[in-house]
Amino acid sequence: MGADGRPTLGIGMVGYAFMGRVHSQAWRSVSAFFDLPVRPSMNALCGRSAEATARAAGTLGWAAVETDWRKLVGRDDVDVVDICTPGDSHAEIAIAALEAGKHVLCEKPLANTVAEAEAMAAAARAAAERGVYAMVAFNYRRVPAVALARRWVAEGRIGRIRHVRAQYLQDWIADPDFPLVWRLRRDKAGSGALGDIGAHIVDTAQFVTGERLTEVSALTETFVTERPLADGSAGLAAGSGSGARTGTVDVDDAALFIGRLSGGGLASFEATRFATGRKNALRLEINGSAGSLAFDFEAMNELWFHDHTLPEAEAGFRRVLVTEADHPYAGAWWPPGHGLGYEHTFTHEVRDFLEAIATGTAPEPSFDDGLRVQRVLGAVETSAARQSRLTPVEDV
Repeated sequence: MGADGRPTLGIGMVGYAFMGRVHSQAWRSVSAFFDLPVRPSMNALCGRSAEATARAAGTLGWAAVETDWRKLVGRDDVDVVDICTPGDSHAEIAIAALEAGKHVLCEKPLANTVAEAEAMAAAARAAAERGVYAMVAFNYRRVPAVALARRWVAEGRIGRIRHVRAQYLQDWIADPDFPLVWRLRRDKAGSGALGDIGAHIVDTAQFVTGERLTEVSALTETFVTERPLADGSAGLAAGSGSGARTGTVDVDDAALFIGRLSGGGLASFEATRFATGRKNALRLEINGSAGSLAFDFEAMNELWFHDHTLPEAEAGFRRVLVTEADHPYAGAWWPPGHGLGYEHTFTHEVRDFLEAIATGTAPEPSFDDGLRVQRVLGAVETSAARQSRLTPVEDV
C-alpha cells in the first residue's frame, strides 16, 4: 500500500531496447497525469547482460535488475510482467508469468506463429478465471484520434462500412547496406513488415470498424535478400567471396493484401519498409454509407471526417483537431491545441491496463484479440505462399 492509500502494483519488465524505453516512459508518467486506483512501482528490469541492464535500469528508472526472466517472474514484488522482447520469447515468458499469477502486458505481435498465439490465449483465459489479466500492446488504439474514430463508427456516424484502406509505410531498411538485425530474421521475429507493422494496421482497422477480417488474398516480397551481419550475428551465414560477411533475409520486406470484413465490406492493406521518404505513416481511411473517416499518424492529432448526409454544396472532408478535453485521453494532458506524441499512446495503454486490473475488468486488446490478428497474419502468409485468390482466416 502506498503512502496515498492506493494499493501498489509491482512492475517487472523484460527487455530494455526501443520498446523497453518507451514502456518505461509510460510507467514513469502514468500516475502524474491520470488518477489511478492503483500505483505502479517500477521494481525490476530484466536483460541478458547484468552490466548493460544495470545501466538501462539507472537511466530508465527501475529499482532492481535480473538477468533471468524466470527470476523476475518469481519475484514477490512483481505483480505485472511487461514483455518487450522479440517475438520468439513471448509465448514462453507470458505463459509462465500467467501461471505464476502475474498480470501480463505483451508487445505485439502476440507471437511468431498461430500455434503459439493459441497457447497464449488459452493461458490468458485460464488466468482470467483466477483474476489474473493479460493484454497485448497495440498502442495505436490509444491515439486519441483513432479512439475518436472508433467512437464515431460505433455511434453510426458513417453508416454501414463499405471499404477500408490501411497502410503502414516506412523506409528504414531501404538501404541494402542496413545490417541484418533481429527484425529481419524469421527465427526471432516470425515475419518481417507483415508482423512488425502489418499487425498494427490489421488491429487498428478491426478496432475502429468493430468488424473482423474473414478472408484475405496476398502478395509478399523480399527486395534485399542478403545483408551485412549485425553485431552479435556471427555464425548466421557464410562470408561472401569479397570477405564481407552477410546473412540471408528470410522475412518479407513488404506485404500487400486485400480482404473481406465480417460486415461485408472490402479492405486493402499495405505494409512496407521500402516506402522511401515515409518514416512512420500509419494511415487508415474508412468509407461508409453515410460518411468517411481518414487518419494519418504523421499528423496524429488530426482526424478527417466527411459527412455524406450533407447537401453536395456543403460536402467534403473537414479537419478535426483531436485535443479537446472530451476527446479520448486528451483531457488528461494539455490545453486544447497542444498536441500529443508517440509516447503518449503507451501511457494511455498502461493506464487502461491498470484500470482493468484494479476493477477486475478484462482488458482490451486481449490475448484473444491478439490471436485474431495472428490468424490474419497467418492467412496472409499462406495466401502469398500458395498464390491463391482467397484464403479463409479460420483455415490457418
